[in-house]
Order: sequence, then structure tokens, then C-alpha cells
Amino acid sequence: MALNSEVKTGLVTAAATLVVGILTLNQALVGVFYDDGLYAGLATALGSGHGYVHPNLPGLPAAVHYPPLYPVVLAPFFGAWSVPSAAIAGKVLNALLSAAAAGLIAWHAAKTELLGARIPRWVAGAVVFAAGVAIPALATQGVLFAEPLFGVLLAITIVATDRWGQGERAWIAGTAAALALLTRSIAIAVVAGACCFLLQRRSPFRVWRALLVPPLVAALGWSIWVAAHARGIDPALALGYGTYSAPLSQAGLSAVAGNVRDLSRPMEVLAFGWIPLRWLYIVLATAALGVGLYGLALLSRRSAIGFALVFYAIILAVWPYPPDRFIWVVLPWLALTWSVGAVELWRRWPRVRIPVGLLCVLVAGGYLHYEFQGFTGRWWDTQARAISANFAELLPVVNNLPDSAVVATDDEALVWLYSRRRSVPLYLESYNGRVLIRPTPAEHRAYLERMDVTHVLLASATSPSAIELRAMIGAYPSLFTAIYRWPDGRWLFAVNRGQ
Repeated sequence: MALNSEVKTGLVTAAATLVVGILTLNQALVGVFYDDGLYAGLATALGSGHGYVHPNLPGLPAAVHYPPLYPVVLAPFFGAWSVPSAAIAGKVLNALLSAAAAGLIAWHAAKTELLGARIPRWVAGAVVFAAGVAIPALATQGVLFAEPLFGVLLAITIVATDRWGQGERAWIAGTAAALALLTRSIAIAVVAGACCFLLQRRSPFRVWRALLVPPLVAALGWSIWVAAHARGIDPALALGYGTYSAPLSQAGLSAVAGNVRDLSRPMEVLAFGWIPLRWLYIVLATAALGVGLYGLALLSRRSAIGFALVFYAIILAVWPYPPDRFIWVVLPWLALTWSVGAVELWRRWPRVRIPVGLLCVLVAGGYLHYEFQGFTGRWWDTQARAISANFAELLPVVNNLPDSAVVATDDEALVWLYSRRRSVPLYLESYNGRVLIRPTPAEHRAYLERMDVTHVLLASATSPSAIELRAMIGAYPSLFTAIYRWPDGRWLFAVNRGQ
């Protein structure tokens, strides 16, 4: 049986994305980007029968920050194999998930003629493939982040809502949305977007029920777990280990002004980062943003992803952290959105064809220039390799510490995974609006005592942790005894309790 053109588009896009993903896999240590180490730690705890807890922290407190689905998926790997073997398996899985998402998006865009009836169907596949192998996207899937799993569940939700939002199979969208919510909490934007799309379609109640009940059940179950275990996290660790209410309550809406301006920056860098003139960069970035917003308005009438991206952007505007990592997981959808705007401007207004065509050439050329530099310089794993090399020097000494040692360090999950010594964060922070607050030496010392810390590992002399550690040493010079020194100001200290 011959495959139709949209199926071929999806399969070719998935296969090409998978090839690039596999070829760019790295062997960096797990935990180089912090969250990946925590995911691996949670998976290890699940795989070894300890439950959904943070095994690196003293007392094994229950996890309330990260929804559980991705650690559950990784648990068989980390429960049965060594950390390096499980890491490779997890990274291969991420490459497969990213390829599946790209293929599904390309197939759906071609099947529904998302870019327009006269556009060849292979164009959708080319756009999705280009976004799927962007250097930042490859960097994200090359570590154990939940984004690839979230990306494929997002694609299933959107495809099911668009195709079956009026029929009996609407429950597929609801189930996928529930699983996405148990992968990344920002999936609430997907649920809200799907609801708005169904409202626009005037879908019957049974469709609403099929879409909403599974996510509501998932959200309720996760909320009950969080409410029951949130107090087990030390207040000093609220931002990294506590509930999502911690950063929101501390920062409030102070991040909105900066984040709104910053939302389009990651994509602008991909396309226009080569432009040396600031004024020209601003002009082109503004024009590209206008095309994208126009495409978003059009896409909201054609697919649930339009409304989903609107709510997604609202959440990122409020969230007090840079949006980059959240942008890369939806980059194929954003690329399609921009393409929809450009195609419609070209079709509807002949007078703007020349500037729109020129803008498209500049965007494509700038992106290809960025990708060429990135693949030539292996940008997708540059940071991971550097951090891995650093900890490869530190871990042999940490492994010689007593089994009962508790180490305060950066990338504490990485240290635990490869040494099995309890490890807690050395760097502490909180927010008061837009103001970053560091702990006083007395507060920091009290935290170390609560955690029963026996050793402090300074992994970098230029890190924020070094600033806080120097403040403690200045206030309590007899609290620490240096027991090992590496080049470049890296130290291992013993904590003198009772001093």
C-alpha cells in the first residue's frame, strides 16, 4: 500500500531528526544542567524502591517540585543499569521522543494544510525539521530533560484536539494533556488553549468532558501529593526543591516587564545574531515579531496550538526565570506559526511581497549561518563537556570521603549520582520582588547545620557559591578546614561542627 504525501512528510521528518539527534549524543555526566541530575536521582529512587523522593538529600524528602512522569519513564534504566549506561539509554530515548514529535507535527501540518492550501506539503516538514535540529534544541535533548517527552505529548494533544475535537476520540486529547501535565506543569497552557479552540468550534459537552476530566484528575492527584509532602522540604531549598508557589510568591509579578521583552530574544538570536548593527537588528527583529504575531492570530483559527501558545507565553511572562529552555521545546510550532504569517502576507498583499521575501531570506540565511557555526563548533554540548571535565577531576576525591559524609556543593545531584554521598546545594538564594537575596553567614551556617553537612566542595572559584562561602569563612574562620585543593581555586573543606 502506497503512503500518501503527508505520511511521507512525517516519516522523513522524523527519520532525519532522529539521525541528527543520535549523531549529536554526548557522554557528559548526568547532572551538568542541574535539573537533569535531579530527574536521574528521582528515577534512581523509584527504580530502587525508595519511592518518589530526593535520594541526594538527608532524610530522603518527597519530591514536590517536578511532576513524576519523566522520572517514572527513566526509572527502569536507572533501577537496572549503571549511571553511565542509564544515561545513554535516557538520551537515546530523548532523541526518539524528539523525532516522534517532529514527525507528528510535520504530518499534522501537511495533512491539515496548516501553511495554506497551495503550499507544497514538504515545506511543512522542512520547517519542522529545521526547528527540530536547532542547536539549542539538540542541547536540550542531549541531557535528561523532560522536554522531549513533553513535546511529543503536546503534539498528540494538539493533533487529537484539531482532528477529533468533535468526535468520539476526543478522550485521546484529554489523556495526552493529562500526561503532559504530569510531565511539565506548564501543560496547563495546552489545556487552556485546547478549551478555547473547542469553544471557538462550539463543541458539544461530551467533547469538553473528554478533554477536561483526565487533566483535572491528574492535577488533583498531583496537588494532593504536593500538599501532603511540601513541608518536608527545607525552607532554604524552596526555589529549587519546593513547590512552584515559592518563586511566584517571592518574585510576584516583578518578572513580567523584563520577560515580555525577553520572550522573542531566543528566536531572534537564531535568525539575526550575525547582524553587528544594533539598529538593524532591532528593525529586523521587530518586523519578524510582527509576522509571528500575525501568524499566531491566523493559527488560532486553524489549530489549538495557536491559543496554547498564547497561554504558554503568558505563563513564561510571569515565571521569574529566563524563557529559553521553555521556548526550544515548542520551537517547531513557533516556526510553523511564523511561516503561516509570512505565507499569508505574501498571498494576501502583493505590495509587501518584496519586503516579506527579503525578510524570509534573511531569517533563513541567518539561521543557516547560526547552525553552521554551531555544528562546526559542537555548540550543542560545549557547556556540558566543560562541566563534566570539571567534575571528573573532583569526583575521585569525593569518592574517598566516608559513606556517611554529607557534601554541600553545586550540582549536588551529579555528585550524589557518581559518589553516592548525600549532597545538598551550597548556593542559596531567594527573591523579594526583583531583588535577589543572598543568605547571611549566620543563616547559611544554620542551614548547613540543619542538613548535617560534613564537607563543603567548592567546584568553581568564580561561581555565586564562592561568594557565599567566602562570606561564611570571613564570619566563621574556624568553621572550615581545607583538606584538598585543586587548581583554579577549587577546594574541599571539612566542616568543624561546634566551632
